[in-house]
Amino acid sequence: MADLATLLPLILAGLALIGVAVLLLRRTGGDEALGALAGKLDALGAAQDRQGMAAAERMAATERALADRLAATTASLTETLTSALARQNERLAAQERALADRLAGQNERLGKVLSDNALRAEETAGKIHERLAVIDAARANMEALGAQVGSLAQILGNKQSRGAFGEVQLRQLVEDRLPPDGFSWQHTLANRTRCDVLIRLPYPPGPIAVDSKFPLEAWLAARDAADDAARIAATKRFAADVTRHVDDVAGKYICPGETAEGALIFVPSEAIYADLHAAHAPVVDAAARRGVYIVSPSTLWAVLGTMRALMQDVRMRAEAGQIKNQVAELMKDVTRLDERVTKLRKHFLDMQMDVQQIEITTGKITRRGVSIEALELSDLPAIGAPVASLAPAQD
Repeated sequence: MADLATLLPLILAGLALIGVAVLLLRRTGGDEALGALAGKLDALGAAQDRQGMAAAERMAATERALADRLAATTASLTETLTSALARQNERLAAQERALADRLAGQNERLGKVLSDNALRAEETAGKIHERLAVIDAARANMEALGAQVGSLAQILGNKQSRGAFGEVQLRQLVEDRLPPDGFSWQHTLANRTRCDVLIRLPYPPGPIAVDSKFPLEAWLAARDAADDAARIAATKRFAADVTRHVDDVAGKYICPGETAEGALIFVPSEAIYADLHAAHAPVVDAAARRGVYIVSPSTLWAVLGTMRALMQDVRMRAEAGQIKNQVAELMKDVTRLDERVTKLRKHFLDMQMDVQQIEITTGKITRRGVSIEALELSDLPAIGAPVASLAPAQD
């Protein structure tokens, strides 16, 4: 740029000279003007050549300086880039190591978490298997219970089977709650009727008969009725059957002077008992007025507990006289023992006095022995002389 600025005046000057030469040629003739112009042009060309060479030298120096500066800058830049690349490589290597450490730690934690999750999954699976086993057992129990319910329905549907089932259940309850001498199975009353069990309660109230048979055909028909009309008819028939059975029990099992003024009808089903009290309360009230009480397994359990307490109370009262007699005999024995102890004390006092007298006599004998041991021969009297000192003393 500096060389172009230097050459520009010369070019302008050359152009001016060319213009002047053209004017001179126009005004004057050609040879002289051409000679002058050629000289000026030669001088101008020489000056331009000198300036061009100087400009070329300056441009070469500038280029060399620029090359030197470019080489120095390139070397510095290369060194800087090399050191920067080295530092960058070191940072990348450190970051890679840190990343590898983090990945290793994360892999370890992840492995531990996966292991813990696997253990928990195994434990959960084990618990699920256990619950499934419990569910299977419950399902088996439910199936068995369903089969038992089906067989129970068959039992309750048959009158004879129903009576046997109720008698067995009644036997289990009575034998579990009462003492062996508190009841009697298949007892025949004075009117030649036989009750399932007679509970031997003392007077009052007296023995109570229990019947385990119950009319269920109408109740089953009402339960399985297809429409309301059949259900209502079966319900009425059930109430009539229960009333009739209550009349039979009241006439057969309530015997004045032999039994209590009441009897029990055992229903071996809580559902039937609840339905009877809920839907046929007047029938239950009428039976109670006749002295016939309808009981279920749970209510009979409570009634038998009360009867056992009554039996125990009566037994305790019956045994109270024997206890009183035994206490009287015991007092007699205590009186005799006191008399004998008094006699023994008197004998002991007499023996104590005898022992004291014996001790006194023993003391005297001991003292005489000591005196005899201390006696010398020179002090002895002549033969034949009386020895007064050796005469026995009176106690």
